[in-house]
Amino acid sequence: MADMDNSPSLLELTDLTRSYVLPRESLFRPARSVHALRGVTLSIRAGRSMGIVGESGSGKSTLARLAMALERPTSGSVRFEGRDLNALSAADLRLARRDFQMIFQDPYGSLDPRVPVWKTVMEPMFATERLSHAEQRKQAAVVLESVGLRADMLDHYPHQFSGGQRQRIAIARAIVTRPKLIIADEAVSALDVSVQAQVLNLMADLRDKQGMTFLFISHDLAVVSHLCADVAVMKDGLIVEQGPVRQVLTQPSHAYTRTLLESVPRLAAAQWPTNPRESESL
Repeated sequence: MADMDNSPSLLELTDLTRSYVLPRESLFRPARSVHALRGVTLSIRAGRSMGIVGESGSGKSTLARLAMALERPTSGSVRFEGRDLNALSAADLRLARRDFQMIFQDPYGSLDPRVPVWKTVMEPMFATERLSHAEQRKQAAVVLESVGLRADMLDHYPHQFSGGQRQRIAIARAIVTRPKLIIADEAVSALDVSVQAQVLNLMADLRDKQGMTFLFISHDLAVVSHLCADVAVMKDGLIVEQGPVRQVLTQPSHAYTRTLLESVPRLAAAQWPTNPRESESL
């Protein structure tokens, strides 16, 4: 097996900060600021998925939005395959996003209830591909089947699906451009445990069979450990610990990581997908 440490970097986050100005509470006092990120540096290598864990308010979702170039950092840089995303024109950024896509937390709120499934799945293609109506439907059917849904569901609407099925639709939308990187922000936290296992198995298949790399954001170390080779622990806008997932799980060096581990429920290993790279993380 090749040494993954020599694999090229897909995403480089360098000294990222992000501050938000709060609504003014008084005419006689300056508006307060919240520092969501306070100098985060992170490198994600091709073929080596990274987990980001931490409690609510630790800065995880802000990091995801900056990594997707949905927001600009207050300072620092976001580079995908060496290109500074925040220096690209709007047109170039749309094209670049073919190679990195996002899966959001809420499988109910992330899908437009007025749009049939095939149009939802094909949405990332509309800005960059000129396909006929028939070609779009054909490609949508293929992608739906790849995530375990039937092609005869093309004209269904989101309300006709369960939560787990909706998240499969969101995954289909994310993979239709065959991206190199998928950023998943709490993508299974709104699902029942049994459904979480099904969706995680699907993501593991995409990782192993299609070579996709994940930046998987979660508050749950147990979930991250079964999908990712590496993990970074966030607290108060900072990364307080990072390393191979097995090392961090078995030999945590930071007190906050130990606190997170103590709160992890003991789940049956058979529920979750196995991580073929765990042995590399020893």
